[in-house]
Amino acid sequence: MKKLTEHVNTLGNDLVLGFHKLALFAIGAGTVWAAGWTFFDMFTKHHASIADLLLMFIYLEIGAMVGIYFNTNHMPVRFLLYIALTALTRHMVDIMSHSPINIDEMLAVAGAIFIVSASVLIVRFTSAKFPSDKTDQVK
Repeated sequence: MKKLTEHVNTLGNDLVLGFHKLALFAIGAGTVWAAGWTFFDMFTKHHASIADLLLMFIYLEIGAMVGIYFNTNHMPVRFLLYIALTALTRHMVDIMSHSPINIDEMLAVAGAIFIVSASVLIVRFTSAKFPSDKTDQVK
């Protein structure tokens, strides 16, 4: 019975690992596909807006995050925060491009940017003050 349990656990671990790898490839492929369409759209418009460039930066960060997770099996939380900051900045640009400007929405997004920025500061401080004993983590 113990041997059967070990085989089942090994099979389960292999299936989970396989799912992770497959999901990472799917996320990576979807990111490349979306970035390609965004780039094609910019090319056909013959110009790129700030929102387009920020979207391309989001794709770059997602790709970097997938690559880091694929190599280290650690989710870099800071990259998620950077993506959130870029998305909020992109939304702020969108708010500013409409007239009249919605002041309440702009202040809410600015507050969210401040909170996420403070979160980045806290994560950076705590990772420097209390480093992990794992050697394969991304700094």
